Amino acid sequence: MPTTTLLAPLVRLVRRVLLAGTAAALLAACATIPQMADETDRDLPPILAQDEIFRPYVKIGTVEVNLKRYGRIEELQREAEEWAHDALSLEASKIGADAVILPEVRIEKDTYIIFPVIYVKGKGTAVKFQ
Repeated sequence: MPTTTLLAPLVRLVRRVLLAGTAAALLAACATIPQMADETDRDLPPILAQDEIFRPYVKIGTVEVNLKRYGRIEELQREAEEWAHDALSLEASKIGADAVILPEVRIEKDTYIIFPVIYVKGKGTAVKFQ
């Protein structure tokens, strides 16, 4: 049996793997954070730092949001923080909160095979003013 006949399936496999890898790299390079276009029109509860709270409040609950994106952290960090604050406000509005206090946003980076991945984790306390 000629060696070219044996190598043909291997060559096709290598080409497919390279094509898939190139396509994945192009998609990862174009990664953006999803926008909350439909929800930004509503009056969402504000995100307040501890020194911005001047009224008594009752804690309703804790709101948490998570997002996984492919792309470099340097390019997505600002968008990721904005997304987390918007998502926290949206989740707080779903439970009837007036504001979100003590927000925490963590952005962690990792690698999936050879592609950079970021994990955005947001957490805050939903409150109702008295």
